[in-house]
Amino acid sequence: MKEINASGGILGKKIVTTTYDTQTNPGVAKGQTQKAVDDGVFAIFGPVFSGSIMVSMAESKKAEIPNFTGGEAASITLQGNPYIFRTSFTQSAAMPKVARYITDQAKLKTLAVIYVNNDFGKGGLDAIKKALGNSATKVVAEVSTDSGQVDFSSAVLKAKQSNADGIFAYTNEEESARLLRELRKQGWSKPVIGETTLTNQKVIELAGDAANGAIAHVGVTVDAPIPTVRAYRAKFEKEYNYISDHNGIKGYSGMYILKTAIEKVGKLDRKAVAEAMHSLKVSAAQVPGVLMDVSFDKNGDLDRESFMVEVKGGKQVVTATVPALGAK
Repeated sequence: MKEINASGGILGKKIVTTTYDTQTNPGVAKGQTQKAVDDGVFAIFGPVFSGSIMVSMAESKKAEIPNFTGGEAASITLQGNPYIFRTSFTQSAAMPKVARYITDQAKLKTLAVIYVNNDFGKGGLDAIKKALGNSATKVVAEVSTDSGQVDFSSAVLKAKQSNADGIFAYTNEEESARLLRELRKQGWSKPVIGETTLTNQKVIELAGDAANGAIAHVGVTVDAPIPTVRAYRAKFEKEYNYISDHNGIKGYSGMYILKTAIEKVGKLDRKAVAEAMHSLKVSAAQVPGVLMDVSFDKNGDLDRESFMVEVKGGKQVVTATVPALGAK
C-alpha cells in the first residue's frame, strides 16, 4: 500500500486501511466484517482462516463488497458468491499437484494422513483422498487432531502403527510445528509431505531442526527463483527486519491484483470490479507487484505457477517449479 500510494494511488486516490481483529474466531470474524461493511470500505482482505471466511463472507456478499481471502478450503468458492476471491490456491487445485508428487516422485505406496478437524483440515483430507483416488498410493490411516492441540504423541503413534510409507500432514501452523517435533521425538524417518502450512517460515522457526526434511507444495514462497519475488523479499526484510511468509506475499500481490482490476474498470465501482475479477489475467512483466503471472476463473479461484520445497538447514529450498493448471 505504501508503494501504491507513493506512485499516485489507485485512479489518483490514496489507499486508506483499517484493521479489524477477528481473534481467529468465526463469530468475531462475522461481526468484524459487518463493522467493515458499516464503515463503507471498498474491499476486504481476510479472514485468512477457512472456518472464519465461510461464516463472514455472507456479510460482504450482501453488501456487494469484493472480499479477498487466503483460506484454502475448496468449499469457499463453491457457494455461488460473486464477491469472494482467493489469494491462495483452492485445495481442489493444490491437491492434484501434491498427489502427483506423492505417487510419481516420492513413490509412496501407502500414506497416513494427519489432519486438523476443522473446515480447512477436513477439506484437505477429502481433497487429497480424491486426488489419490486412481493412483498407486493408498491412504491407510486418517488421524484427526484438534485445532490448537499441544500433544501429538498419540497421533504420531497411530501413524506409525499404520506402517505407512509416509505421512501427509495437513494442520495449521503452530500444530504443524508441534507435530514435526513429535515425529522427530518418536524417531520417524520416513517422508513427511504437506502443503503450504507445513513448511511455513513460522513453522520452521518453531520446529527448529525437526523441520528439516519436511516437503511441501507451496503456492508462493520468498525463496522462489523469480526476480520479482526475490525483490519483494528484499524489500520486506528491509522494512520489517524478518522474512516474509506466504501470508505477506498473498497480501502484497493481492493489493496489486485489486489495483489492476479497478484500473481495468476505470472507476471505483465494487460490482464492476468484482465482475472484472472473474476473467482477470495479470502479467508480472506488466504489473511486477503481482509477482507472478496470475489469472482468475468464474468462481474467484486463481491459477499460477507453484513450487515444491524441502526444508534444509532451517530454510525452504525450492526443488521444483510446478506449472499453472491452465498452462499450455
